[in-house]
Amino acid sequence: MANRVFAPAKINLTLHVTGRRSDGYHLLDSLVSFAPVGDWLTVATGEGLTLEVSGPEAAGVPDDMSNLALRAAALLAGHEGAALTLEKNLPAASGIGGGSADAAAALRGIATLSREIPQGFLELPDLLMQRHAERILGLGADVPMCVLSHPLRARGIGERLGLVTLPDVAAVLVNPRLPVPTPAVFKALETRENPPMPDTLPEFPDAAALIGFLARMRNDLEAPALKVEPGIRAVLDALAGQGGCGLARMSGSGATCFGLFLSEDDATAAAQALTEAHPGWWVASGVLGDCSELALPRPQ
Repeated sequence: MANRVFAPAKINLTLHVTGRRSDGYHLLDSLVSFAPVGDWLTVATGEGLTLEVSGPEAAGVPDDMSNLALRAAALLAGHEGAALTLEKNLPAASGIGGGSADAAAALRGIATLSREIPQGFLELPDLLMQRHAERILGLGADVPMCVLSHPLRARGIGERLGLVTLPDVAAVLVNPRLPVPTPAVFKALETRENPPMPDTLPEFPDAAALIGFLARMRNDLEAPALKVEPGIRAVLDALAGQGGCGLARMSGSGATCFGLFLSEDDATAAAQALTEAHPGWWVASGVLGDCSELALPRPQ
């Protein structure tokens, strides 16, 4: 018995750093969406917990308990075993939640495999959070977001989640394959108490309205990330220079950046042009939005 689970990339459309707690955790206010680009995880019955990693981005990805997907599986597997096979398509440690998305996929896959939650049950993410929220948050602040895989607003240290309605928007994702350690980015952050987004978000009738709003918001980690790795500027400039790009911004703590487009055709053309001009970069395109149904486990 096995199922196959999609792990969509998480994109921080905004990321406002609004403070820092006494325990060192930073307070955030972030608008998040998801991309139809990601990893695939196959979860099958097995003896013990095992992980095999393959795919174009598999190099350097651990296959032991230091891998977040395996630790997530251990939370729900109990005494039952599971054999996980991870097809790694997202670059690791790149600001788009790859490891957290894999962990969330493992949780969805194990819950279905163990029949804790029925196969194809649309409320699977909500039930997982209702039953295991504290343990899931313990895996990392991004994991609950990735369990939901639905546009949302994240506040606090990432534990205060509220689903939002966002229009679909075409995007190009680019990672220049430059290492940007998250601790170094936060260390380079000059101001840790910055304004949050408005308490009440406006309605977004279309992608143009969303892009206009996002252009007035920020990623407070972009400037410090540029100090740590100035090469990110070339990515932002390359995205901004593509025809039809309405906004170019870094996601999370980097180094992946995204460009937003009103036209899917423009986004596809931009991705092709960037791939040809920069063959060493990781480039992908797709429509950002609700990936919760796409991320449900499928029988295999």
